[in-house]
Amino acid sequence: MYTPKHFNETRLEVLHQLIHSHPLATLITLDGGSLCADHIPFELTAPSVAAPFGVLRGHVARANPLWRHAQAGDVLAVFKGPQAYISPAWYEEKSISGKVVPTFNYAVVHAHGPLRIIDDAQQLLALLERLTNRHEAVRSAPWQVSDAPSAFIEQIMTAIVGIEIPIAHLEGKWKISQNRSGPDQSSIAAGLSGDGNAAMAALMTGQ
Repeated sequence: MYTPKHFNETRLEVLHQLIHSHPLATLITLDGGSLCADHIPFELTAPSVAAPFGVLRGHVARANPLWRHAQAGDVLAVFKGPQAYISPAWYEEKSISGKVVPTFNYAVVHAHGPLRIIDDAQQLLALLERLTNRHEAVRSAPWQVSDAPSAFIEQIMTAIVGIEIPIAHLEGKWKISQNRSGPDQSSIAAGLSGDGNAAMAALMTGQ
């Protein structure tokens, strides 16, 4: 990923927070020499001695050929955070010379690592429970895997395959107008708030 120095984000806690907040990744693999992209929600483990950048875990349909390419080399998981169109009208230079053009702001994380299979039934069930519990936690009456008949869950589990990616390399790009002046940054954040893009405005102002 092309990342000018002023857009480079290297703080592990910041990169992890984006993954936690935006867990649906575009997972890019090679299938017989051709690029393939799948969209998979992942959980991210905390860093450890064995995996200093953490481990991504998720699952795919057994009918998806993706899991058959495990151990065939590194894969790339792309996590996209807030994004926003930036209008030239928000720059000071607009009223001075008019020499301004639009751009896009965004925050992304690229996670590289080998693809491995989770083939233990108990590990896969625990993964399903963790993923479900996390996303159901906001509900007043959270659904749990155990709410479904056990025979049905066992049947479902035969139709999916667990996958994990021990992260070997992590890249972050925060393109949030760091190359603009202070007044421009304030004007952009205000413009974004006015347009209803509170997420990017908050990212720019550190809120």
